[in-house]
Parts: sequence; structure tokens; C-alpha cells
Amino acid sequence: MSRTIKGGIHPPEHKELSENASPRVYEAEGELIYPLSQHIGRPAKPVVKKGDHVLVGQKIADADGFVSACICSSCSGIVKAVEKRRTNAGTYGECIVIDNDGQFTEAPDYGREVSCDDLTNEEIIGKIRDAGIIGMGGAGFPTAVKLMPKDPGAIRHVIVNGAECEPYITCDDQLMRTRAADIVEGLQIVMRLFPHAEGVILIEDNKPEAIAAMTAAAAGQEHVRVVVARTKYPQGGEKSVISLVTGIYTKVSELPAEAGCIVDNVATILAIRNAVRFSKPLVRRMVTVTGDAVKTPSNLIVRIGTNAEELVAAAGGIREGVTLEKALFGGPMMGVAVADLSVPIQKGSNALTLLAHDEAMDAQREMTACIRCGRCARVCPMGLVPEMMAEAVERKDYESYEKKFYGLECIQCGSCTFICPAKRPLTQLFKIAKAEIMAKAAKKPVPSGKEDK
Repeated sequence: MSRTIKGGIHPPEHKELSENASPRVYEAEGELIYPLSQHIGRPAKPVVKKGDHVLVGQKIADADGFVSACICSSCSGIVKAVEKRRTNAGTYGECIVIDNDGQFTEAPDYGREVSCDDLTNEEIIGKIRDAGIIGMGGAGFPTAVKLMPKDPGAIRHVIVNGAECEPYITCDDQLMRTRAADIVEGLQIVMRLFPHAEGVILIEDNKPEAIAAMTAAAAGQEHVRVVVARTKYPQGGEKSVISLVTGIYTKVSELPAEAGCIVDNVATILAIRNAVRFSKPLVRRMVTVTGDAVKTPSNLIVRIGTNAEELVAAAGGIREGVTLEKALFGGPMMGVAVADLSVPIQKGSNALTLLAHDEAMDAQREMTACIRCGRCARVCPMGLVPEMMAEAVERKDYESYEKKFYGLECIQCGSCTFICPAKRPLTQLFKIAKAEIMAKAAKKPVPSGKEDK
């Protein structure tokens, strides 16, 4: 019997728009832009300057600290600038801008095949680090750091997250359908690092073709199995994935490794295989371009740094007679709305969702006071009480939000906002609270250890 999470919701999926759109390669035509902050942790540090000539796969920015990730060029050309540009977060950030020559000339070692049998665990992790791989499902945590827990022998499960529960998005589905054997190979590479772990591939049951492909690829592979979950949002959250696979409910603030688990997105696992076996840094990814405003919903294999406007054009542009009311990087539940699509695709950009109608604006007009129905608490996958959290935020009582109501455990999935009959912007309030708490924490002086006793 398939399993599912506690709480959660069933929003309209809209995956039929692109789920059968076979992946196709799109080659960037204009300049490519690489934000230095595409990951959790410190921004990368440029190692090129204006006027330098670069090649595909060449490192252009190095990791600046343990929790950071390098960036490699996805094109060949001349460094045009290192300057602030608008990013898909809607803000300006430091970026490397490369004038793409359209030749895509590769660095000498790019694509060099390597036998994993000839590599130590440290060398495998080094190749992953040098490839600039991060969590590609949206979290953006540097993968090499995740693969170095304190006790590798305590890891019992390496989980490939193929849930892809966010509405509209189908790029992971297509990866599992078309690259199943390569994904299993990537999983086996990661399992080498953890001698007591089994490999588990988690997929929701609304992806029958992906289930069939991954099951066939895993057949006969020792200690690898496929787990099917009943479709529900937000089943792809890390803690939810762990509970589905292992039955373990992680404690507040407990890391996956402390529960004996390593969880990586499907695209991340494929990127690991490409880096370790074929010396290919993370310079491409698949992006779903979808929504009721786009002419031809597509799954495009694109170079990191490509202008999002080019992808919209590659998907046929906006449908005739339709006005684009809302553009999102990601899906409608956890995506980020942008006013300008002239921004680059980043490592964690899994989708562009283009909508002809902005339901969030409708909700804003219809909003009323909380009616105390409790629906938000029933659907919260983290077992929180959004109603009380929201009241604390409105009072600016961030201490209660964090300490009494465990507000920092909120994964900002949007389930509470979706289900609220009063149309309250609960998730937006929680984003504000987290930003305020983090900003306050950043301003605190670091204890010197010499305080008076």
C-alpha cells in the first residue's frame, strides 16, 4: 500500500500542461549572468575579472567558506562585468556577466570519464564540491557539505526525493522517465560514502511512467528500492520524506543526518553522477516553463545563467489574446513572484510558471478576520498552529513566534494560506517573521568567552 504524510492539501495539480512534454535542449543566445549567491551560505568569491576569456566548465567563482559553493561557467566567452544585477529573488545581487560567444567551447577536462573504483570517498566529495552542486529542488544547500555528516556510518538511508509535489512542475518527472539508469548510478555513487545505507527513491503515485522507469532501473540493484507515496502536497519536504520512508518523525531542529538520513533531489543526484563519472560541473539543468499564459508548456534543458525571457520565447511566448498577470520562479505554492523576467536561471530554478490570472490578488480583496475554524492547523505538515503564529507576528511578538509556537519550523509551504476560508496571507506573515528574526540574530554580537561571570 502506498503511504502519505499527515496534514497537507490537494491543490489543483495542472501538471497535464507539461508532463508529456519531452525534454529538449535550449542554447542561450544572449549574455549569461551568474549571481554569486545561488545557495545557502556565504556567496561565492569571483576568480575572474572583466576581460578574461572563459570556457564551459571553468570555475569563475570559488566557495567562500565551508558552507558555500563555487560557480562554473556554462558558456565560453569574455567576462563582461562583475557587478550588481537583478536576480530572480527580485533584488539586486553581485553577479558575473559573460558575453556568450555562442561556441560553447569546453575546458580541457570537461567530460572526461572517470571510474568510481579509482576514487576515494574524499575524492568523490571533492569532485562534487568542485562541480558547485547544490540542492536543486529549491533548498540550495551545498551538496558536498550535506554529504559530510559527523558519522557516515550512522547513515541508514540515502533518499532520492522524486516527489515533485508542487503544482505545475514536471522537470523531475521527466528526468526520472528519461534518465532513470543515470539517476540510479548517481545514487550508487552517494551510497558508496555511507557503508550501512540503503538507497530509496521516493515518487508520488501521479507519476506512473516515472515509477515504471525508476523501478526498472533499480531492479537487481542491491540495497536500492522504490517507494510510492499517495499524491499530496507538500510531501516533498525533507522531514516529510524522511517520515514516509523510515517512519521516523524528526525532532524540532533535528538535522536529517541525525535521523540517519541523507535526502537529495532527483536533479541533484543526476548532477552528482555527471560530476563524478564525467567531470561535468553543474552548468545545465532542466526547467519547466508552464502555466495557462504560455503557448507551449515545455521542459527545457538550459544553461545556468540563461535569461528567463529567452526560455519564455523558446516555449512559444505568451498565448495570443492573453495577458500575463503573474510570473513565478517555481510553482504557485512556494514560488517567488517576479515583476521582470529579464533575470537569470540559477542552479535552483526548476520552473517558470506564467499565469493569466492572479488568484492571490483575488484573495487579498476577499480577506476577512480569522474565523477560528482551525483548518490551518489540520493541514500543517509540521504540526504547527498557524492561527496563533499569525497573531504573534501581527503583534510583532517574534519571541513567542519563535520560542512558544516554534515558528522557525515552518517550511513556508503555503498549505495554511491555501485552505484558509478567510483568505488570510498566513505564509507571507511567516516569511516576514523569519526575516525579522534572522536579521535580529545577525546583528547580535558574537560572545568572546571573556564576559564577566
